Formats: sequence, structure tokens, C-alpha cells
Amino acid sequence: MTLQAAVLVGGLATRMLPRTEACPKALLPVAGRPFLAWKLEALARAGFDEVVLCVGHLGDQVRAFAGDGRAFGLTVRCSDDGDVARGTAGALRRAGPLLADTFLVTYGDSYLPFDYAAPLRDLRAHPDALGTLAVYENGDRWDRSNARVEGDRVTRYAKHHGDPSLRWIDYGAMALRREVLARVAADGPSGLEVLQGDLAREGRLRAFRAAERFFEIGSPAGLVELDRWLGARAAATGCA
Repeated sequence: MTLQAAVLVGGLATRMLPRTEACPKALLPVAGRPFLAWKLEALARAGFDEVVLCVGHLGDQVRAFAGDGRAFGLTVRCSDDGDVARGTAGALRRAGPLLADTFLVTYGDSYLPFDYAAPLRDLRAHPDALGTLAVYENGDRWDRSNARVEGDRVTRYAKHHGDPSLRWIDYGAMALRREVLARVAADGPSGLEVLQGDLAREGRLRAFRAAERFFEIGSPAGLVELDRWLGARAAATGCA
């Protein structure tokens, strides 16, 4: 079956100013290349065929860089937020006509050293679930933890809550059934955290446990750290 990923690359990236005044965050240089190149190649290696880029701020630059995706072994299409910032869930709802019945959503500022296709395979194998969230046992180490995991389920999701009982964190990739996007408001901004919280309360959000920590370029420190990690890994192995 076709594997499809939606990558959220439309944010304003205010934490990365002034670098993102003229360059979208997804195209910031990391280990000598625009970050989006690393991301798209990682998805292609995991077996994905199609990528939908949800673009917004400076979206024309993202479109021009990704093209039709053939340079990365993919088919790439774009969905534009338009004149209104729609948030992470709102961007997915707007992209709905381009999305498959099941798809992976991931962020344009995260690099995840795991099998991106694993949450999507898990969701397809469990028709009772509406989503499978990749999670990492974080204990507030890399960022504030936001999830409770019991067995194969995420039983609570509370972003920015500060609850010490939440030892797991959203890893940055989630498989979804397109039908759940009907819950997202058609106008105005809407964040994925609301949808994730609802699915967890309903017992319909599965957990896929990632073994290695995540990396991100949403902060200056995160970008420096990933730059070093990717550079060292590429030098040692010839690829990332």
C-alpha cells in the first residue's frame, strides 16, 4: 500500500528570528544542507511514496525547493494555509482533499531517528484505533513531557500541563485516519493537541514507543545540537 506523510512546515518560527524573517524554518541550513532535504530523504528511506507539505509562512520557497519530489524519490504536493494561520490541525483539515485514508503527520522542524512508517503500519493493523502516536519516555529531559502511556495506549495527552505523572512525550510523528479531521473546525486556528487529547480520552489513540531521543530545530540550541549530530553521523556512515 502507498505510504503517505503530511509534513507541517507552515509556522512563523518566531523562536528562530531573525533567521526566519527571510528563510522558512524548514530550509534553515543543518549540517551543510537545508533541513527539509534531511527530512524528505528520511521519509523516502522509510518507504514513503507521497508527501504533502502543509505550507504557510514563506511557502513559495518551500515549494521551489521541494519541487515535485523526484529529487528525493518521492511525489510531493503542497497545501497552502492561505492568508490565515490555521494551526497544526487546521492545516491538516485544509489539506484533507490531498490526504489518504490513513497517513502520517510529522513536523517540519523535527528529526526522528526511527522508522517513520512504523506508526502508520501499527494504525493500519488496528482498525479500532483512530490514531497511533509515536512517544518517547522523556521524563522532562528534552522538553516538558505531555503524555501518559499505559500498555499500548496513550491514556492522557496534556501539552504544557506540567503534570509530573506524564513521563512520555509526543515524539513528533502520528498516524491518523483522515476521518478524524472532520472534528477540526473548518475556520480559525486549531492545534493538534486538542485532537490528541480527545483521542486519548476516548481510548482510541495507540502508542508506538520510540527507542531513541528526538531532535528539533525549533530553537537555536536544538539546531546547533542537530547540526553536530547529523554532521558526525554523516561523516561516520556516509549518510544520515
